[in-house]
Amino acid sequence: MRVQRQLASKKFWCCILALPFLLIGCASTYISMQPRFDHDEFAMRRTVATKAGQLYQLSYLEGGDPMGQRVIFVHGTPGDASNWYDMLKNAPKGYQFIAIDRPGFGQTRPSDAQTSIMEQARALGPLITLPERGKPLLVGHSLGGPVVAAAATMYGDKLGGVIIAAGALDPDQEDVMWIQHLGAVPPFSWLLQWEFRNANFELIALEGELRTLEPHLKDIHVPVTIVHGTADDLVPYANTAYMLREFKGTKPKLVTLEGGNHFLPWNARGPLMDAIQDMASKLPATRLVPVQSR
Repeated sequence: MRVQRQLASKKFWCCILALPFLLIGCASTYISMQPRFDHDEFAMRRTVATKAGQLYQLSYLEGGDPMGQRVIFVHGTPGDASNWYDMLKNAPKGYQFIAIDRPGFGQTRPSDAQTSIMEQARALGPLITLPERGKPLLVGHSLGGPVVAAAATMYGDKLGGVIIAAGALDPDQEDVMWIQHLGAVPPFSWLLQWEFRNANFELIALEGELRTLEPHLKDIHVPVTIVHGTADDLVPYANTAYMLREFKGTKPKLVTLEGGNHFLPWNARGPLMDAIQDMASKLPATRLVPVQSR
């Protein structure tokens, strides 16, 4: 059954088609030549020290109203904070949008892979617990979904809510392809750009990490909204049934995007913004004070 599911999976054939690039390293060479987004008039680059297994300089982009309701965006794998650039550029009045480079990606240093979902969530601590700033919302896409869910088990009393966009939380939906194992060992791993190598390590470890997270999901008591497309070929819509079942401490709201695919930060900004504003509207008003950013 698992073999049949893999053969019918778009992810499987993407991996097969990627094999020549893995073997000759062309993909890594091309991608490494692409310019990395730093900052502009809509999104400023900042850094905060955080400890998650090791000490990180967590890099993030910040846009919108510095006195507004904070919303922290967490990207999938591979990826970086710039995946959320359109959201930051269009932050509504009264909102401060923050998008992080997760450990192992973007400009966060050191650049080693951090496969632990719990440690990834712990890295968000300094941004969640800013003094006198009210309770932030967390938005996680794809592998960022379990990261924000894990953060809700750790920082629930300090959060206003969690939005999971095309989140990969069901461990039974995770299949590791043989080519991924091939790409994780030398000399093949040497041919991959470091961010793709780190993404591969994360995906290989993901099923086990989700099983570790599973018993903690019942401890989430903050509001949760799930946004997922029915035509998602990378993280199946079946993940929503798992989340509705396992989030026992809250009553998740499910937003189904009929025909929607996996790439919600780029093509579902409207539904995501609606989910953010709906959740924020239910939070008690908080008087915010300025915080010096580095």
